[in-house]
Amino acid sequence: MMRLMLLGPPGAGKGTQAKLLQQRFDIPQISTGDMLRTAVKAGTPLGQQAKAIMDAGELVSDDVIIALVKERLAEPDCVKGFLLDGFPRTIAQADALLAHTDIDEVIEIQLANEVIVARMSGRRVHTSSGRVYHTEHNPPKQEGLDDISGEPLIQRLDDAPETVSYRLEVYHKQTAPLIAYFESPHSEASHWPQYVTVDGSGEVMQVHESICSQLT
Repeated sequence: MMRLMLLGPPGAGKGTQAKLLQQRFDIPQISTGDMLRTAVKAGTPLGQQAKAIMDAGELVSDDVIIALVKERLAEPDCVKGFLLDGFPRTIAQADALLAHTDIDEVIEIQLANEVIVARMSGRRVHTSSGRVYHTEHNPPKQEGLDDISGEPLIQRLDDAPETVSYRLEVYHKQTAPLIAYFESPHSEASHWPQYVTVDGSGEVMQVHESICSQLT
């Protein structure tokens, strides 16, 4: 049984590490965004409720999100464990999650803001194929052009330095209380997750091995 939760700012490499952990431990990666899309597409009662809320331009409530998570964790592929990515986002969500299931490890990938801004603002994308380049770490053969098609590469709005800086500000503001919540074991809890921190600035497999070496 390996019940994991992943924390980290945008651009810290959570998605890459989530896939590696999923493969290594043969557990599903669970994100609230994926769950919402699946439930809406399937037309489940919770999916219909979420769709009505989103269609009205409102945020899906904690009650609906938590109900979706509980529903997802009850599926057969979670019997050996799971990896939560992007949930919980608030202390209220964390309380509800831990009242429903145990979490064994909370993994926080740490990376300095300036490194994240440089990492994300250097990304360039070929929109029709999804191929991703980086101006420093993986540049195209010809500046600004896709290697295969020769078509122009773009910088996504989400990767613009000012957008990345804003997203980081929001992340740290929203997540700081959650980090403090998990870092300090609660004496009244019969089971409390181990809190693992890892430096996200290394090579992908270095970061992965650093995570795995700390898991119990």
